[in-house]
Amino acid sequence: MSEKNIDKLFERLQHDFDVEEPNANHNKRFLDKLNNSQEIDTSIKRNTNFWKPLMGIAASIALVITLFVNIQPGANSKELASVSPEMAETENFFTTTIALELSKINDESSPEAEVLIKDTMIQMQNLEKQYELLKEDLKESGNDKRVIYAMISNFQNRIDLLQNTLEHINNIKQLKNENSTTI
Repeated sequence: MSEKNIDKLFERLQHDFDVEEPNANHNKRFLDKLNNSQEIDTSIKRNTNFWKPLMGIAASIALVITLFVNIQPGANSKELASVSPEMAETENFFTTTIALELSKINDESSPEAEVLIKDTMIQMQNLEKQYELLKEDLKESGNDKRVIYAMISNFQNRIDLLQNTLEHINNIKQLKNENSTTI
């Protein structure tokens, strides 16, 4: 653009410019409002950060209790532990490991992994239902080894599911960290 064109442009737009002066103490009022909004934000963040770990702990405890209540021997079903002392140790090992993995998942939970965790819990419920059916089969079959192996396989599938979920959660966290550092 030439100087003449720029001068013509400014002459034409001369009355469109905002040349009003702000009211007295404009900067002070603006900074006061800004500081007040930051105080509100930090108080909200503090309250959220305070409850998040407590909610994770409460969810972990609820899951562990649910797991142990569902695994307790029922009057109409036979447990893996009733087969032999070795199977009792095996069942104890698996239930302890599952409870530990569940608590790890709850500790690592985040909004980004919420859908993944919900899906995992649905799959865990399905595996628990299958296990209940296997307990009935064990009662009816009289300690059939195939049913015992299926019960052990069910426990292993639950642990594998939980460990895979933990890996995915860690991958999500790494991607989030990488994205936040590149931005």
